[in-house]
Amino acid sequence: MKIIRHIGSLAFVLGLFTVVFVGMPWHVIVSQDPVVPWWLRIAIFCLLGGVLVVLITVALEQRTQKTSGKASLPTEPERTVLLLNSTTVPGRDITEVLGLVQGHTVFAIWLGKDLSALVRLILGGELTEYTEMMGKARATATRRMIAQAAEIGADAIINVRYMTTSVVGSAAELFAYGTAVRFSK
Repeated sequence: MKIIRHIGSLAFVLGLFTVVFVGMPWHVIVSQDPVVPWWLRIAIFCLLGGVLVVLITVALEQRTQKTSGKASLPTEPERTVLLLNSTTVPGRDITEVLGLVQGHTVFAIWLGKDLSALVRLILGGELTEYTEMMGKARATATRRMIAQAAEIGADAIINVRYMTTSVVGSAAELFAYGTAVRFSK
């Protein structure tokens, strides 16, 4: 499925560049001739077809993920690894620092939700669409960080921090990181 999506993306990019950088100048130069040449038709079909292929493959991937019901990561480690945003653990002695652990994700919302958020931006109020998106992103990044800490046998992650960055449009990157440590027995 990923290969088909990449082919669709490539067709879209090639079609877009052909239409913008060759087709538009051609139209400006030969504006009296209403006949669209074959190469420009192919470029337009590549552009539109590429978008369609990408949309279909992404929709199918999301549908199979929902129907399979598989979680992105196991939830068992969440009960055994303690998270703290301080550098010490009250009542516990840290005997070993295992190093940096991290979790990372990039989330985006559906265009329909993006449009409803735009209306709220104009009228005022909480942008609940983005709040939900960032909450899911934070939970995913945290789960990945905890899984990485559990793999190396950590008892806790101290000095936990979150960082977010806008990637493109309404997509946001969320990065969770901290120091994995072990306690004395």
